[in-house]
Amino acid sequence: MKVEDSFKAWGHPNIQGTHKTTIMTTKDTNLSLKGDCIVAVSSEKSINELSEEVKNATKNSDAIIRLIFTIESESVVITGKGDPRLTFENIHDIVTRKSSFICPRTLMIQADKASIDLPRSFIMKMKNPKTIMKINIKVMT
Repeated sequence: MKVEDSFKAWGHPNIQGTHKTTIMTTKDTNLSLKGDCIVAVSSEKSINELSEEVKNATKNSDAIIRLIFTIESESVVITGKGDPRLTFENIHDIVTRKSSFICPRTLMIQADKASIDLPRSFIMKMKNPKTIMKINIKVMT
């Protein structure tokens, strides 16, 4: 079974993409330089607002989750795993983790990339507030 959800988020001058274990998108419009895992702001969705189908599918330890970021013609795919402990309670953010740590904003664990692993050309584009990132989440169970 495959389910998916998609939405958009925007760039910000303070995007750095240097965190070694996480990637985050946020509904917040402002970003300080401390948010080094954040790759997009002003997101149309938080983890709490994802489709019920996606939420249910990711709560399976066998689920393979693909997070696809697209800017213009450039795409990056982050692949990770689901977990029955995921709660989807956070109303601001979505976080992808290389580790197995879970909190209310975690979408996937054991991801194959963190923000530091994204192409620098991609991060440079996201420093422009007019840049629109299309975000697609695909879950296969």
